[in-house]
Amino acid sequence: MTTALETRSLRPLSPITATLRAMFGTSTAIPGLAPDLLVTDTAAWRPTSLLAGDGLTLLLESAGARWKAQPHAAAALAWKAYTYWLALPAVLGYASARRIPLLTSTNVLMHFRDSRPLVTLGLHPGTPIAVLPTDPLALSNLPQIRVVPDEDALLAELRRSLLDEHLTPLLNSIHDRVRLGKRTLLGSLSSGVAYGILRSADALPGSSAETIGRLHRALGVEELIELVPDQSGRLDVQRKTCCLAFTLPTPKICQGCCIKDVW
Repeated sequence: MTTALETRSLRPLSPITATLRAMFGTSTAIPGLAPDLLVTDTAAWRPTSLLAGDGLTLLLESAGARWKAQPHAAAALAWKAYTYWLALPAVLGYASARRIPLLTSTNVLMHFRDSRPLVTLGLHPGTPIAVLPTDPLALSNLPQIRVVPDEDALLAELRRSLLDEHLTPLLNSIHDRVRLGKRTLLGSLSSGVAYGILRSADALPGSSAETIGRLHRALGVEELIELVPDQSGRLDVQRKTCCLAFTLPTPKICQGCCIKDVW
């Protein structure tokens, strides 16, 4: 039986919060994420499963007001922001320690506020975490730990929880609402995963390109960006789809935008 002291020392999310601190200088004051990822007081938070209904209207209206955008651009930018912050804990968990919090729409909570950012996301207490048999958590007896046999199974859990049970239903709802192309939306997921790894590369083991490739193949978004060297020789993201920020009243052309050369 794991003692209380041993449980505290295991801290299932600690590799992720440590990587967040390396990225942002903090793990408790990040714009799009709850402090240290966990929501301890859920009173002001709503489950992201509500995005299948009225919650989507609130998200899209908030995006339209924030960016003064037309409905299709507001939806594209809302999706881009949402998927980046949503996927980041799983992306960093995999890359740092092969630990993946299972980010289904029932495990993730959201909080809207008038100031930036568009929406803040956090994990419900007790959110399951998938780990490999070699992880110290595998023998911890913690109720939220899900031990899977190998890395293929771990990545399958990532796809099931993040994509199949969370983002795909949301993507379909957005597509039905504003008729945005699914490839456009998945391009933002692809770039968000890549940026999460590249922005934390100095704190992560192994090759960033290989890690991004494994994550992209697991999510089926490997054909939507390219990794290219920047002027310093570090990898950067070149998108093959556009987030539509160029349609804003004050047009924005992102660094890796596929239409950049046209402007």
